Amino acid sequence: MRTTASYDLFPDARSERALARARWLAREGRTKDAQTAYDELLVSKPELRAGWAEYFELLRISGLKDEALQLADRARATFGETGFAFTLRGAALTELGRYPEALAELEHAVEVDPDFALVWHELGYAAYKIGDRNRALLALDRAFALEPHTDTLKLRGQVLREAGRYQAAEVAFEGAAQAAEHTEQRDDAEREIVATRRYASFAPRRPDDLTPAERWFANTGAAVLASTLGPVAPSDETLVATFAEVAASADWHFGQVILLGPEFPACNDLAYRMGAPMVTPSAFDPGVCPLIVGLRPLVADKTWTGIAGRLADRATGLVLVMEHPAEDWLGTTADIVGVLTDANKRRARAPNPTQALGETKHAGSRLSGRRLRPL
Repeated sequence: MRTTASYDLFPDARSERALARARWLAREGRTKDAQTAYDELLVSKPELRAGWAEYFELLRISGLKDEALQLADRARATFGETGFAFTLRGAALTELGRYPEALAELEHAVEVDPDFALVWHELGYAAYKIGDRNRALLALDRAFALEPHTDTLKLRGQVLREAGRYQAAEVAFEGAAQAAEHTEQRDDAEREIVATRRYASFAPRRPDDLTPAERWFANTGAAVLASTLGPVAPSDETLVATFAEVAASADWHFGQVILLGPEFPACNDLAYRMGAPMVTPSAFDPGVCPLIVGLRPLVADKTWTGIAGRLADRATGLVLVMEHPAEDWLGTTADIVGVLTDANKRRARAPNPTQALGETKHAGSRLSGRRLRPL
Protein backbone atom coordinates (compact mmCIF):
# COMPACT_ATOMS: atom_id res chain seq x y z
CA MET A 1 0.00 0.00 0.00
CA ARG A 2 0.94 3.66 0.06
CA THR A 3 0.74 5.84 3.12
CA THR A 4 -1.77 8.68 3.03
CA ALA A 5 1.22 11.05 2.91
CA SER A 6 1.77 9.74 -0.62
CA TYR A 7 -1.27 11.65 -1.80
CA ASP A 8 -2.31 15.27 -2.03
CA LEU A 9 -4.53 16.23 0.87
CA PHE A 10 -6.83 18.41 -1.24
CA PRO A 11 -6.62 17.18 -4.85
CA ASP A 12 -8.72 18.58 -7.67
CA ALA A 13 -10.22 15.43 -9.19
CA ARG A 14 -13.76 14.76 -8.02
CA SER A 15 -12.98 11.24 -6.82
CA GLU A 16 -9.91 12.51 -5.02
CA ARG A 17 -11.88 15.26 -3.28
CA ALA A 18 -14.13 12.58 -1.85
CA LEU A 19 -11.12 11.19 -0.02
CA ALA A 20 -10.01 14.50 1.49
CA ARG A 21 -11.88 14.26 4.80
CA ALA A 22 -10.77 10.68 5.54
CA ARG A 23 -7.20 11.58 4.65
CA TRP A 24 -7.25 14.64 6.87
CA LEU A 25 -8.57 12.64 9.83
CA ALA A 26 -5.89 9.99 9.28
CA ARG A 27 -3.14 12.62 9.16
CA GLU A 28 -4.48 14.14 12.40
CA GLY A 29 -4.17 10.75 14.11
CA ARG A 30 -7.94 10.41 14.57
CA THR A 31 -7.97 6.76 13.57
CA LYS A 32 -11.51 5.86 14.65
CA ASP A 33 -12.98 8.90 12.94
CA ALA A 34 -10.94 8.17 9.82
CA GLN A 35 -12.22 4.58 9.80
CA THR A 36 -15.79 5.84 9.93
CA ALA A 37 -15.10 8.29 7.11
CA TYR A 38 -13.55 5.60 4.92
CA ASP A 39 -16.44 3.20 5.65
CA GLU A 40 -18.96 5.83 4.60
CA LEU A 41 -16.93 6.60 1.48
CA LEU A 42 -16.71 2.96 0.41
CA VAL A 43 -20.45 2.54 0.80
CA SER A 44 -21.13 5.52 -1.48
CA LYS A 45 -18.21 4.94 -3.88
CA PRO A 46 -17.28 1.24 -3.72
CA GLU A 47 -15.47 1.47 -7.06
CA LEU A 48 -12.87 3.91 -5.67
CA ARG A 49 -9.75 1.74 -5.33
CA ALA A 50 -7.73 4.53 -3.72
CA GLY A 51 -10.19 4.57 -0.85
CA TRP A 52 -9.74 0.83 -0.25
CA ALA A 53 -5.95 1.09 -0.47
CA GLU A 54 -5.71 4.07 1.88
CA TYR A 55 -8.14 2.55 4.36
CA PHE A 56 -6.08 -0.64 4.35
CA GLU A 57 -2.89 1.34 4.99
CA LEU A 58 -4.54 3.16 7.89
CA LEU A 59 -5.45 -0.18 9.48
CA ARG A 60 -1.98 -1.55 8.82
CA ILE A 61 -0.03 1.27 10.41
CA SER A 62 -2.47 1.28 13.34
CA GLY A 63 -1.72 -2.39 14.02
CA LEU A 64 -5.33 -3.39 13.29
CA LYS A 65 -4.32 -6.54 11.44
CA ASP A 66 -7.55 -8.52 11.72
CA GLU A 67 -9.55 -5.52 10.57
CA ALA A 68 -7.20 -5.18 7.60
CA LEU A 69 -7.90 -8.76 6.57
CA GLN A 70 -11.64 -8.17 6.92
CA LEU A 71 -11.32 -5.11 4.70
CA ALA A 72 -9.41 -7.17 2.13
CA ASP A 73 -12.22 -9.72 2.11
CA ARG A 74 -14.73 -6.91 1.55
CA ALA A 75 -12.62 -5.73 -1.37
CA ARG A 76 -12.67 -9.26 -2.81
CA ALA A 77 -16.47 -9.22 -2.66
CA THR A 78 -16.47 -5.85 -4.43
CA PHE A 79 -13.80 -6.32 -7.10
CA GLY A 80 -13.80 -10.09 -7.52
CA GLU A 81 -10.63 -12.08 -8.22
CA THR A 82 -8.62 -9.15 -9.52
CA GLY A 83 -4.98 -8.27 -9.01
CA PHE A 84 -6.01 -5.47 -6.66
CA ALA A 85 -8.13 -7.74 -4.46
CA PHE A 86 -5.47 -10.46 -4.32
CA THR A 87 -2.88 -7.81 -3.40
CA LEU A 88 -4.93 -6.45 -0.51
CA ARG A 89 -5.48 -9.91 0.92
CA GLY A 90 -1.83 -10.89 0.46
CA ALA A 91 -0.70 -7.71 2.24
CA ALA A 92 -3.11 -8.39 5.11
CA LEU A 93 -1.84 -11.93 5.52
CA THR A 94 1.75 -10.61 5.53
CA GLU A 95 0.89 -8.36 8.45
CA LEU A 96 -0.58 -11.35 10.30
CA GLY A 97 2.64 -13.34 9.76
CA ARG A 98 0.85 -15.91 7.59
CA TYR A 99 3.59 -15.78 5.00
CA PRO A 100 2.91 -18.92 2.87
CA GLU A 101 -0.69 -17.81 2.39
CA ALA A 102 0.41 -14.25 1.73
CA LEU A 103 2.86 -15.29 -0.96
CA ALA A 104 0.23 -17.49 -2.59
CA GLU A 105 -2.22 -14.57 -2.78
CA LEU A 106 0.42 -12.22 -4.16
CA GLU A 107 1.54 -14.76 -6.74
CA HIS A 108 -2.09 -15.03 -7.86
CA ALA A 109 -2.14 -11.25 -8.17
CA VAL A 110 0.95 -11.36 -10.38
CA GLU A 111 -0.69 -13.96 -12.63
CA VAL A 112 -3.87 -11.90 -12.94
CA ASP A 113 -2.22 -8.48 -13.35
CA PRO A 114 1.56 -8.69 -13.93
CA ASP A 115 1.81 -4.97 -14.72
CA PHE A 116 0.30 -3.85 -11.40
CA ALA A 117 3.15 -2.14 -9.57
CA LEU A 118 1.60 -2.40 -6.13
CA VAL A 119 1.56 -6.21 -6.12
CA TRP A 120 5.29 -6.30 -6.87
CA HIS A 121 5.89 -3.83 -4.03
CA GLU A 122 3.91 -6.00 -1.62
CA LEU A 123 5.58 -9.15 -2.90
CA GLY A 124 8.93 -7.53 -2.21
CA TYR A 125 7.80 -6.63 1.30
CA ALA A 126 6.57 -10.18 2.01
CA ALA A 127 9.85 -11.65 0.74
CA TYR A 128 11.75 -9.19 2.92
CA LYS A 129 9.76 -10.26 5.98
CA ILE A 130 10.68 -13.93 5.48
CA GLY A 131 14.34 -13.06 4.88
CA ASP A 132 14.46 -13.77 1.13
CA ARG A 133 16.36 -10.60 0.25
CA ASN A 134 17.19 -11.57 -3.35
CA ARG A 135 13.55 -12.16 -4.18
CA ALA A 136 12.62 -8.96 -2.38
CA LEU A 137 15.05 -6.87 -4.44
CA LEU A 138 13.93 -8.42 -7.73
CA ALA A 139 10.29 -7.72 -6.91
CA LEU A 140 11.00 -4.15 -5.82
CA ASP A 141 13.01 -3.46 -8.95
CA ARG A 142 10.02 -4.65 -10.99
CA ALA A 143 7.67 -2.44 -8.95
CA PHE A 144 9.85 0.61 -9.46
CA ALA A 145 10.16 -0.04 -13.19
CA LEU A 146 6.37 -0.10 -13.47
CA GLU A 147 5.71 2.87 -11.17
CA PRO A 148 8.62 4.89 -9.73
CA HIS A 149 7.67 5.60 -6.14
CA THR A 150 9.55 6.84 -3.10
CA ASP A 151 8.06 4.12 -0.85
CA THR A 152 9.50 1.40 -3.06
CA LEU A 153 12.92 3.03 -2.97
CA LYS A 154 12.72 3.28 0.81
CA LEU A 155 11.83 -0.38 1.17
CA ARG A 156 14.68 -1.27 -1.19
CA GLY A 157 17.03 0.66 1.08
CA GLN A 158 15.79 -1.27 4.12
CA VAL A 159 16.39 -4.60 2.38
CA LEU A 160 19.90 -3.59 1.36
CA ARG A 161 20.71 -2.29 4.84
CA GLU A 162 19.63 -5.53 6.50
CA ALA A 163 21.96 -7.33 4.09
CA GLY A 164 24.85 -5.14 5.28
CA ARG A 165 25.09 -3.33 1.93
CA TYR A 166 25.20 0.05 3.56
CA GLN A 167 26.44 2.19 0.67
CA ALA A 168 23.82 0.79 -1.70
CA ALA A 169 21.16 1.30 0.97
CA GLU A 170 22.15 4.93 1.41
CA VAL A 171 21.89 5.49 -2.34
CA ALA A 172 18.36 4.02 -2.29
CA PHE A 173 17.30 6.25 0.61
CA GLU A 174 18.81 9.31 -1.10
CA GLY A 175 16.76 8.46 -4.16
CA ALA A 176 13.67 8.17 -1.97
CA ALA A 177 14.35 11.62 -0.49
CA GLN A 178 14.81 13.15 -3.93
CA ALA A 179 11.66 11.49 -5.27
CA ALA A 180 9.52 12.50 -2.28
CA GLU A 181 6.48 14.60 -3.13
CA HIS A 182 5.64 15.48 0.46
CA THR A 183 7.56 16.72 3.47
CA GLU A 184 6.71 13.64 5.57
CA GLN A 185 8.20 11.32 2.95
CA ARG A 186 11.35 13.39 2.58
CA ASP A 187 11.90 13.69 6.34
CA ASP A 188 11.41 9.94 6.74
CA ALA A 189 13.92 9.16 3.98
CA GLU A 190 16.46 11.56 5.48
CA ARG A 191 16.11 9.86 8.88
CA GLU A 192 16.80 6.55 7.17
CA ILE A 193 19.95 7.98 5.57
CA VAL A 194 21.30 9.03 8.97
CA ALA A 195 20.36 5.65 10.51
CA THR A 196 22.13 3.85 7.66
CA ARG A 197 25.30 5.82 8.33
CA ARG A 198 25.10 4.82 11.98
CA TYR A 199 24.72 1.18 10.95
CA ALA A 200 27.68 1.57 8.59
CA SER A 201 29.87 2.57 11.55
CA PHE A 202 29.62 -1.08 12.67
CA ALA A 203 30.69 -2.48 9.27
CA PRO A 204 31.54 -5.13 8.22
CA ARG A 205 28.97 -6.50 10.65
CA ARG A 206 25.40 -6.69 9.42
CA PRO A 207 22.46 -5.45 11.51
CA ASP A 208 21.66 -9.04 12.56
CA ASP A 209 25.16 -9.29 14.04
CA LEU A 210 24.82 -6.24 16.27
CA THR A 211 23.93 -6.31 19.95
CA PRO A 212 20.52 -4.95 20.98
CA ALA A 213 22.16 -1.78 22.35
CA GLU A 214 24.11 -1.27 19.12
CA ARG A 215 20.93 -1.65 17.07
CA TRP A 216 19.17 0.77 19.40
CA PHE A 217 21.86 3.36 18.74
CA ALA A 218 21.79 2.68 15.00
CA ASN A 219 18.02 3.11 14.88
CA THR A 220 17.69 6.10 17.20
CA GLY A 221 21.06 7.82 17.60
CA ALA A 222 20.69 7.50 21.39
CA ALA A 223 23.44 5.73 23.37
CA VAL A 224 22.62 3.04 25.95
CA LEU A 225 24.71 3.16 29.14
CA ALA A 226 24.21 -0.49 30.20
CA SER A 227 24.93 -2.30 26.96
CA THR A 228 27.08 -5.30 27.91
CA LEU A 229 25.65 -8.62 29.04
CA GLY A 230 25.71 -8.83 32.82
CA PRO A 231 24.42 -11.01 35.64
CA VAL A 232 21.82 -8.55 36.96
CA ALA A 233 19.83 -5.52 35.89
CA PRO A 234 21.60 -2.25 36.78
CA SER A 235 20.24 -0.07 39.56
CA ASP A 236 19.43 3.63 39.20
CA GLU A 237 22.50 4.41 41.31
CA THR A 238 24.73 2.45 38.92
CA LEU A 239 23.25 4.17 35.90
CA VAL A 240 23.68 7.62 37.45
CA ALA A 241 27.34 6.86 38.25
CA THR A 242 27.90 5.66 34.68
CA PHE A 243 26.28 8.76 33.21
CA ALA A 244 28.46 10.94 35.43
CA GLU A 245 31.55 9.11 34.15
CA VAL A 246 30.51 9.65 30.52
CA ALA A 247 29.67 13.31 31.16
CA ALA A 248 33.06 13.93 32.79
CA SER A 249 34.91 12.23 29.92
CA ALA A 250 32.95 14.23 27.34
CA ASP A 251 33.35 17.48 29.33
CA TRP A 252 29.61 18.10 29.56
CA HIS A 253 28.34 20.70 32.01
CA PHE A 254 24.75 21.44 32.92
CA GLY A 255 23.30 24.54 34.56
CA GLN A 256 20.20 22.81 35.96
CA VAL A 257 18.67 19.38 36.39
CA ILE A 258 14.94 18.94 35.85
CA LEU A 259 13.17 15.79 36.97
CA LEU A 260 10.07 14.87 34.98
CA GLY A 261 7.79 12.10 36.13
CA PRO A 262 8.01 10.09 39.36
CA GLU A 263 10.81 10.88 41.76
CA PHE A 264 13.50 8.27 42.38
CA PRO A 265 16.25 8.48 45.04
CA ALA A 266 19.18 8.54 42.62
CA CYS A 267 18.01 11.77 40.96
CA ASN A 268 19.39 13.80 43.87
CA ASP A 269 22.71 12.04 43.48
CA LEU A 270 22.65 12.91 39.78
CA ALA A 271 22.20 16.62 40.52
CA TYR A 272 25.03 16.45 43.06
CA ARG A 273 27.38 14.74 40.62
CA MET A 274 26.53 17.29 37.91
CA GLY A 275 27.08 20.18 40.31
CA ALA A 276 23.79 21.68 39.19
CA PRO A 277 20.63 22.64 41.10
CA MET A 278 17.50 20.52 40.86
CA VAL A 279 14.70 22.81 39.64
CA THR A 280 11.06 22.42 38.65
CA PRO A 281 9.93 22.39 35.00
CA SER A 282 8.62 25.96 35.41
CA ALA A 283 12.24 27.12 35.85
CA PHE A 284 13.33 25.52 32.55
CA ASP A 285 15.99 27.69 30.91
CA PRO A 286 17.55 26.39 27.67
CA GLY A 287 20.32 28.96 27.95
CA VAL A 288 21.92 27.20 30.93
CA CYS A 289 22.06 23.82 29.17
CA PRO A 290 19.51 21.78 31.14
CA LEU A 291 19.73 18.09 31.90
CA ILE A 292 16.25 16.57 31.74
CA VAL A 293 15.96 13.29 33.59
CA GLY A 294 13.16 10.79 34.02
CA LEU A 295 12.78 7.28 35.28
CA ARG A 296 11.20 6.40 31.92
CA PRO A 297 9.94 8.44 28.93
CA LEU A 298 6.58 10.13 29.30
CA VAL A 299 5.54 10.10 25.65
CA ALA A 300 1.97 11.23 26.39
CA ASP A 301 3.04 14.04 28.73
CA LYS A 302 2.92 17.47 27.07
CA THR A 303 5.47 18.91 29.51
CA TRP A 304 7.93 16.14 28.66
CA THR A 305 7.47 16.34 24.89
CA GLY A 306 7.42 20.13 24.98
CA ILE A 307 10.69 20.50 26.88
CA ALA A 308 12.40 17.74 24.87
CA GLY A 309 11.27 19.43 21.67
CA ARG A 310 12.59 22.81 22.78
CA LEU A 311 15.98 21.30 23.63
CA ALA A 312 16.20 19.72 20.19
CA ASP A 313 15.12 22.95 18.48
CA ARG A 314 17.70 24.98 20.43
CA ALA A 315 20.38 22.27 20.00
CA THR A 316 21.27 22.39 23.67
CA GLY A 317 20.91 20.22 26.76
CA LEU A 318 20.23 16.53 27.07
CA VAL A 319 17.37 14.14 27.90
CA LEU A 320 18.34 11.13 30.03
CA VAL A 321 15.98 8.28 30.95
CA MET A 322 16.93 5.53 33.35
CA GLU A 323 15.04 2.88 31.38
CA HIS A 324 13.30 2.68 28.02
CA PRO A 325 11.11 -0.01 26.41
CA ALA A 326 13.26 -1.79 23.85
CA GLU A 327 10.45 -2.07 21.32
CA ASP A 328 9.43 1.62 21.41
CA TRP A 329 12.33 3.17 19.56
CA LEU A 330 10.29 5.03 16.95
CA GLY A 331 9.96 8.68 17.88
CA THR A 332 12.00 8.41 21.06
CA THR A 333 12.80 11.72 22.77
CA ALA A 334 15.67 10.32 24.86
CA ASP A 335 19.25 11.29 24.03
CA ILE A 336 20.78 8.75 26.41
CA VAL A 337 19.12 5.64 27.84
CA GLY A 338 20.28 3.90 30.99
CA VAL A 339 19.05 0.39 30.18
CA LEU A 340 16.49 -1.17 27.84
CA THR A 341 13.48 -3.02 29.21
CA ASP A 342 11.30 -5.91 28.09
CA ALA A 343 7.70 -5.88 29.38
CA ASN A 344 8.75 -3.25 31.98
CA LYS A 345 11.60 -5.46 33.22
CA ARG A 346 15.14 -4.18 32.96
CA ARG A 347 17.52 -6.31 30.96
CA ALA A 348 20.45 -7.89 32.81
CA ARG A 349 23.22 -5.66 31.56
CA ALA A 350 26.45 -4.12 32.81
CA PRO A 351 27.46 -0.50 32.14
CA ASN A 352 29.83 0.15 29.24
CA PRO A 353 30.77 3.85 29.48
CA THR A 354 33.43 3.53 26.78
CA GLN A 355 30.92 2.36 24.17
CA ALA A 356 28.37 4.96 25.24
CA LEU A 357 30.94 7.75 25.02
CA GLY A 358 32.02 6.63 21.56
CA GLU A 359 28.45 6.59 20.30
CA THR A 360 27.72 10.10 21.61
CA LYS A 361 30.65 11.35 19.51
CA HIS A 362 29.36 9.77 16.31
CA ALA A 363 28.29 12.27 13.63
CA GLY A 364 24.86 10.64 13.57
CA SER A 365 24.35 10.79 17.33
CA ARG A 366 21.34 12.67 18.67
CA LEU A 367 23.90 14.80 20.51
CA SER A 368 25.90 15.71 17.40
CA GLY A 369 26.11 19.49 17.19
CA ARG A 370 24.39 19.87 20.56
CA ARG A 371 25.68 22.51 22.98
CA LEU A 372 26.38 20.69 26.23
CA ARG A 373 27.58 23.47 28.50
CA PRO A 374 25.97 26.72 29.71
CA LEU A 375 26.37 29.90 27.70
